[in-house]
Amino acid sequence: MGILGTTATAAVAGLHGYILVLQMFLWDKKAGMRAFRQTPQSVPHTKVLAANQGLYNGFLAAGLAWGLLQPVPEFATQIRLFFLGCVGVAGVYGAATASRKILFVQGVPAAVAAALVLSGL
Repeated sequence: MGILGTTATAAVAGLHGYILVLQMFLWDKKAGMRAFRQTPQSVPHTKVLAANQGLYNGFLAAGLAWGLLQPVPEFATQIRLFFLGCVGVAGVYGAATASRKILFVQGVPAAVAAALVLSGL
């Protein structure tokens, strides 16, 4: 495994771990409201949905961590590419349905990480 692909995969995993924290635990705090452009009035109506989304982001982070920790290189590459692909699809879907910003926050880093993993860098 290349150091750049490993580092980029770890960064995407870390990003999704951070998103989990924002969505599950900080949604009704200033940091969560600012990150997702929520108002104090909208938070009670969206908190449960946000926590659910945060859980899914945690699954993505866990899958990427699994790929980083997997000792069999060929299997590690497959795991990383699968979960980076999931993040990429989520980024495209989020950009199409919610905000273009999601493509750049989630989709582009996942695509770059996948390219680095595939290249062996």
